Amino acid sequence: MGETPTSAAPVALVTGGGTGIGAACCRALAAEGFCVAVHFRGSEAPARALVDSLGDAFAVRADLADPADVDALVAALKDRCGRVDVLVNNAGYNRNAPTPTMTLGDYDAVAVLARGTWYLTKLVLRRFMLRQGSGRIVNITSVVGHTGNAGQAPYTMAKAGLDALTKSLAQELAGRSILVNSVAPGFIDTDMTAELSPAARQAILARVPLGRMGTAEEVAEVVAFLATRASYMNGTVVHVNGGMYGG
Repeated sequence: MGETPTSAAPVALVTGGGTGIGAACCRALAAEGFCVAVHFRGSEAPARALVDSLGDAFAVRADLADPADVDALVAALKDRCGRVDVLVNNAGYNRNAPTPTMTLGDYDAVAVLARGTWYLTKLVLRRFMLRQGSGRIVNITSVVGHTGNAGQAPYTMAKAGLDALTKSLAQELAGRSILVNSVAPGFIDTDMTAELSPAARQAILARVPLGRMGTAEEVAEVVAFLATRASYMNGTVVHVNGGMYGG
């Protein structure tokens, strides 16, 4: 995991933090003074390289589809930090195909996005935030959870479910000084969108009034705001999509 942080800084856990939007969130929260726990599942090299660049940070591995792995992750955070002040649920999986050709295995691989996020959030609440009497949770969802998207039925279901989780948790936890919000990116320039064909990219850009994809840093700016300064936002879905959908 690297060297144990020695600072008394507040702690932020970012799932799927090694690459893309997750990595940008880690950098933004580090700049806000957090000790950042960079979670990864398979992207170990990028996660550890990011940790080296942040200073007060460390990498933690877990498969969020495996409850035993999530248990171990939270136990490690308890031993190492003793607290979690911010949880950014960013990790996700995707498999694209028309619904008639999808298998239950395809669905389950994506559905664990919601299940694993719920289970990790539950443990972080019980072990840390409820005992601390404070906390911020930010769920990274997606514009397609509101608009739908052909070939992404399980993914859109999972992302819409996370927005619903945000609203339910916000109502449950507001009296405990724990705020829960979602950030729903549109089409962001990441490794995932880099795989699109030129025709697919042009079709997407035609739907975005600003005429370009967003950057991971533009999403992370909103996450950092919700994690640090937004004291009267709760149960809100913040859309970051260049104007393609207004909520």
